[in-house]
Amino acid sequence: MRKTVLTAMTALGAVIALSLGTGPSAARPEAGRWQQIGDDVKSGISGLAVTSHSGDELRALVVRDNKQPGENRIAEVTHRIGRPAEVAAITWQDGIEPVDLEAVDAVPGTSDEYVAVASRGLAYHVKLTDAGESAEVLDITPLPSIGAGDNFESFTLTSRHGRTAAVWADRGAGPDRPATLYAAPFSVDAYGDSKFGAVQKATYRAPYPKGDVRHASDIEVTKSGRLLVSSAADAGDDGPFDSAVSDAGTLTVTSAGKVRLSVDRSPQLLETFQGYKIEGLHCVPGSRLAALGTDDENAGGSLTTRRLCD
Repeated sequence: MRKTVLTAMTALGAVIALSLGTGPSAARPEAGRWQQIGDDVKSGISGLAVTSHSGDELRALVVRDNKQPGENRIAEVTHRIGRPAEVAAITWQDGIEPVDLEAVDAVPGTSDEYVAVASRGLAYHVKLTDAGESAEVLDITPLPSIGAGDNFESFTLTSRHGRTAAVWADRGAGPDRPATLYAAPFSVDAYGDSKFGAVQKATYRAPYPKGDVRHASDIEVTKSGRLLVSSAADAGDDGPFDSAVSDAGTLTVTSAGKVRLSVDRSPQLLETFQGYKIEGLHCVPGSRLAALGTDDENAGGSLTTRRLCD
């Protein structure tokens, strides 16, 4: 597994630039609270799933929206407070590499299986092999009920009463196209094939940012069943970027496996993040912390945590 350690000089340079009001950090006012995990357009975070959390150390599986052959699609990130991040690239074993991966989550009940979703709606069921150095593709299936023009940046799996549900969303685009949220029962059969049940839909408009916003850049279901949605806006590969996380509604899974999706008429804005484009959102198991990952295009990617989950 190839590891890259971002040196302390990166963080030091950011602090100096911020204090002088110059350089990229002048537009990234929370730089001291984020940990950079990449410094170019190929090293951002388009989706993440926390794999472990202990003390000051957090590990996460991240996917990247790279499109050309040989570019990294999936990696493990180790985030430690006060220390440089470590990034270990994972080899995509399947001969046909996915294009534009945007979200990932663990399959409940497993320790090494995940579903990663590409922007056009292909869901890849993968298994980590070779001590986590490779990702083996077990199944590729399209998401159900794909609508005209849908562009997916979010996907999550949640389990209640031994039943699993999937939630995902078309990201939407500005004032004229709200996000469309989808939810359905989810299971994996004996052959590793992903199965979706009856789909429910709801529209969602982010309370922030305004303008040319992606209303749903990622989605997460908390332990209590609250539906958290990140939203993001950018003005190009060099920004400026702007993001927020909102409490958008609820997701219910009954003991019989029925799924109910409910979106609030007035979503509650939890926190805003000027200068960052959040595309990864995941609640840390056993904690109120949410891990947040960014894809800041030419500025790379960053990772942080906030107390947003319940």
